[in-house]
Amino acid sequence: MTNIIIAGTLSFLVVIFLTPVLIKRFSAEGLGQEIREDGPQSHLRKRGTPTMGGIAILLGIVFGYFGSAGYAIMTKTGGVTATGLLVLGLTVGLGFLGFLDDAIKLFRNRNLGLNKTAKLVGQLVIAVAFATAILLFPDRNGVTPGSTHLSFIRDIATLDLTFGKKWGYILFGVFIILLIAAWSNAVNLTDGLDGLAAGSTAMVMGVYTLITFWQYRYSCYNTVDPSCYVVRDPLDLSILAAAGLGACIGFLWWNAAPAKIFMGDTGSLALGGLVAGLSVASRTELLMVIVGALFVIEALSVIIQVIVFRSTGRRFFRMAPIHHHFENAGWAETTVTIRFWLIAALTAALGLAVFYGDWLSHVDIQVGR
Repeated sequence: MTNIIIAGTLSFLVVIFLTPVLIKRFSAEGLGQEIREDGPQSHLRKRGTPTMGGIAILLGIVFGYFGSAGYAIMTKTGGVTATGLLVLGLTVGLGFLGFLDDAIKLFRNRNLGLNKTAKLVGQLVIAVAFATAILLFPDRNGVTPGSTHLSFIRDIATLDLTFGKKWGYILFGVFIILLIAAWSNAVNLTDGLDGLAAGSTAMVMGVYTLITFWQYRYSCYNTVDPSCYVVRDPLDLSILAAAGLGACIGFLWWNAAPAKIFMGDTGSLALGGLVAGLSVASRTELLMVIVGALFVIEALSVIIQVIVFRSTGRRFFRMAPIHHHFENAGWAETTVTIRFWLIAALTAALGLAVFYGDWLSHVDIQVGR
């Protein structure tokens, strides 16, 4: 537990003190956000607000993780693990891709940053590397950081994504690629209002800090019973989630309305990668759909908008993602943000309840109820 507290606290402190330094530096350099003319008109006042605040988020997560690992090494209670490094690597890799996107927007005055092809190729390379490495590095019990089985709260034994065939690993790779692209883009789409993405992701990270710590507490390494979890390095996942939580809260201090800085793609893609990595490594890919339902709703709103517009020539929403729909309907930005935070909190709590309910049902089986 101490390791988790250290990770969250250190990450929070790095972000809350580094972010104003970035604000001052970026403001002095004139590195401000361009605002699309076809967006909500109320956003035009945000033109020139510093962006790339995700740099602080990334550094906070990295310092939080390695600071906790340093404490664990000194106290001989652990250290870095393959699982932790892989999930952190995915987070940093996507964050770097987002940094390139932000840099192009700022230094080349291109509001759209990297073109779609470049961004997709970058995500593909990172996702393929992660999909390959996640099935390597077995521990002494042969458990790898990831599994080829689709998972809800535990691996679903009947749903092996490889179908037991060598060529099936290609299908597994495609699944991981789609999952990473989906979550990173979903969080990126959610980052459209002051504090919305940071606050919503903080809730997801808080829930996953509890879930992965519970997996550590009831790991099958400690006791073999129907309620235990076969997850490699769950404590490290809890440390990463806590670092993500601390980073989001620290950044929210400066990003809450009226935002003094935006996280940019540097932050949103990194946080999306952390969400994806935690879901895969904790064997809870489908549960994450409940916990992070707000991100799913945001992404689905864009998909629906595109499909309806291309098939009928009409817009289903006033504007997508859906938070802009409510803005254009006359809701104040802070009203949309707070109500969406409430949705994020409710779905995160629902996901946690489902997780705990599954554990209780396995305990009942164990005691013969």
